Amino acid sequence: MKKLIFVNFNIDVLKFFITSMLVMGIIVWTIQAVNFFDFVTNDGHGLRVYFLYSILNFPKILHRILPFIFFISIFYTIIKYEQKNELNIFWLNGITKIDFTNKIIFISILLMFAQILIGNYVSPPSQLKARNILKNSNIDFFGTLLKEKKFINTTKGLTIFINEKDDNGLFKKVFLEEIRDNNSKIIIAEDGLLIINNKQKLFKLRNGKVINNENNKVNIFNFDVINFDLSNIVTNTITIPKIQEIYTNVLLDCIFDLAIKNKYNFECKNEINNEIKQELMKRIYKPLYIPIIALISCYLILYSKNHYNYLVVRNSVFLFNFFIIVISEASLKYSTESIYTLIAFITLPIVIFLITYIFIYKIFKNV
Repeated sequence: MKKLIFVNFNIDVLKFFITSMLVMGIIVWTIQAVNFFDFVTNDGHGLRVYFLYSILNFPKILHRILPFIFFISIFYTIIKYEQKNELNIFWLNGITKIDFTNKIIFISILLMFAQILIGNYVSPPSQLKARNILKNSNIDFFGTLLKEKKFINTTKGLTIFINEKDDNGLFKKVFLEEIRDNNSKIIIAEDGLLIINNKQKLFKLRNGKVINNENNKVNIFNFDVINFDLSNIVTNTITIPKIQEIYTNVLLDCIFDLAIKNKYNFECKNEINNEIKQELMKRIYKPLYIPIIALISCYLILYSKNHYNYLVVRNSVFLFNFFIIVISEASLKYSTESIYTLIAFITLPIVIFLITYIFIYKIFKNV
């Protein structure tokens, strides 16, 4: 009977948790997707690239919101059970409040490992794949980047100025400058037509001149028609992976050997050593705050809803858990500033958990 009671409770928590994770995740993802749209399309990438890039960033969102959603799930479920007098079923069946607390802690430990799993093996590969999609994509929206009377330098080493564009897609008074390896090429044309399809991607320019500057030697010639190849242009989008996109084992290798080579074009430098440590702490150690959140939430069962201190306890639990979540985020930023802050960051969740558990054990064993 006791096992069945806890199974029902766990199912209720899990249902609310999954539903809330999806709803909140989609809301946050939608907000980020709007920002991603400007970020991706302004660099000339197509809608397919934008969609894939946005979707692959979804695991990162789930990883960040998991502790807060778990707190809300436990908080809501316990209050709902109390309002419906369903907590009395636990006590009438011989389940003590400390037994109930231990079960909640067990659930939180499972969620803690789930966050560690997402943070180490799901989110980084997903973000890295999103970065590679940007890196390997062609610039599908290149034509939309060309604006009248505006210098466009979205692509690396290439600047384009268009004076006018007519309704037929013909560009008039075109200025184009390409810089490669300290050599430059300037093309000035009366007009030009952008041709982009599956077979070719080029700028067909007419009636102008080319100014080549190679090895400090200038060469100028006129042309009637010239095709400027756009197939090899490279976007200015950052293609080198960020720290949060790198696999955990690579970051660990960086910590122990800054000169190590890896296949992700990620350079291990002493200047980012602290950032790497913070990222590892976020993935591996910060999830320890999840059992603390669960433990504090168990104070909700201290009094019944009819007790005069019930509302005070309920509000205090909510505020204190919110404070713990803020502390877990804020302390991470300063965790690697010195050996003392690192020790403080490592010991803080352990100390909070032990003190809270001892305190709650002493209270619940008497009720």
